[in-house]
Amino acid sequence: MKTDFLVIGSGIAGLTYVIKVAEKFPNKSIVVVTKGDEQDSNTNLAQGGVAIVQNKCDSFEKHVADTLKAGDGLCNEEVVRMVISEGPKCLKEMIDWGVKFDLNKSGKFDLGKEGGHSENRVVHHKDYTGAEIARALVSRLKQLKNVTYLKHHFVIDLISDHHLKKSIPESETTCYGAYLLNKQTQETFTVLSKLTLLATGGAGQVYGHTTNPKVTTGDGLAMAYRIKARVKEIEFIQFHPTALYHPEETPAFLISEAVRGFGAKLVLKNGNKFMHHYDTREELASRDIVARAIDTELKKRGEEFVYLDCTNLNNEKFTAHFPKIKEKCKNIGLDIHNDFIPVLPASHYICGGISVNMHGQTSIRNLFASGECSHTGLHGANRLASNSLLEAFVYAGRCADKSAELIHKISFKNEIPNWNSEGTTTTEELVLISHNLQELQKIMRNFVGIVRSDERLKRALSRLELLYKETETLYQKSTISPQLCELRNMITVAYLIVTHSQNRKENKGGYYNLNLV
Repeated sequence: MKTDFLVIGSGIAGLTYVIKVAEKFPNKSIVVVTKGDEQDSNTNLAQGGVAIVQNKCDSFEKHVADTLKAGDGLCNEEVVRMVISEGPKCLKEMIDWGVKFDLNKSGKFDLGKEGGHSENRVVHHKDYTGAEIARALVSRLKQLKNVTYLKHHFVIDLISDHHLKKSIPESETTCYGAYLLNKQTQETFTVLSKLTLLATGGAGQVYGHTTNPKVTTGDGLAMAYRIKARVKEIEFIQFHPTALYHPEETPAFLISEAVRGFGAKLVLKNGNKFMHHYDTREELASRDIVARAIDTELKKRGEEFVYLDCTNLNNEKFTAHFPKIKEKCKNIGLDIHNDFIPVLPASHYICGGISVNMHGQTSIRNLFASGECSHTGLHGANRLASNSLLEAFVYAGRCADKSAELIHKISFKNEIPNWNSEGTTTTEELVLISHNLQELQKIMRNFVGIVRSDERLKRALSRLELLYKETETLYQKSTISPQLCELRNMITVAYLIVTHSQNRKENKGGYYNLNLV
């Protein structure tokens, strides 16, 4: 298969890029690949909203200051200013594409406030903003005639010069497309592309206990790293402070930060508040501070969760703002107006990723990255709540603009070899894959979580090296399966998290090492 544009991923970053390049080039072909259905993305689960300056009391400077403060000195200020200044234009585009945001009684945007924000600036659609954005983007996508949507297809690897067995300087490495696996027919095939966009989302499943869907296995980050793309600040994993404690459920259900912005308080089993001991902003401190405070209280008391107290909040307004959260709690026997909600931190967002410039270009020629799999410099050491959907939309547009400049200068690379499965046999040893996955997740939770130490990281790395060797041996002799490829990708991402953590010599934002205190 040949296509002008290959897009890997179907969240806000991927679909925004598709729509923009399809509208610019109605006669060029676009292939979108997703390993699940169109709703299988972090975008679809995003509750809070999109942080965009709208209020007269607000300003770009305030939003910039809040972002820089959350990022703890590691944000690229030029990127921060660019993304935030483009917010109002992006909002108009989303509305033009059919996204419906909540309005107040005056007909103006009902702006929410979340942790780390000094003003109300989060536009939202009740408590399922991401699902509303995804709905509108998919609806627009279906109107485009030059887009081929490959659902239930798994990208095995990106194709680059090393598949041609050429010795080439790292700075000149080029991406030529990808090898795909049709999950329903088990057929492997080659897609050649002029330009490729990675929009594969996060890697929450590396930790197991996560708010991310099961598809978030770090595939894009791992594939890019394998072809020597530069990656940066992988150590900064954001843990959402308030995932619903319900051990039987994966992914963990998110209790939006907007609930705390609405007035909910974090309390212990005895009903005592504790956030005032950790930050003057209390429940509205940035996520790293709140998550670490909860983790400290849990370790101090040997307990599994704390509580979110919503009992004093207005029933009618809460129901209007957070219908999904209220319904979810009701389904597990909780009346949020009389009962505390049990919560604990869960892996939520990776702030680092594939390094890109301000046009979304990676260090590999003809390869772009956007969304959570990328590192733009916006988030620094800790993402400010509701900045990620804005970042994905802005960068998808910038990727599309740069792609428009380049597409006419690129030809297909025709001497690409087909996927080689010679010497492999079908394996029925799925128990080996599931066992190694569980061990990987346990290693990451126990040794590379909210609080780390040199000894924990050392132990994690030694155990990961064994898992890597076992999995590579299995990979070399087995026919391709999504489960095996995902495990391989997650081990790569885990390795990057650990080694980048070992190289960090100062606690910043979401990274906290006991030996650096």
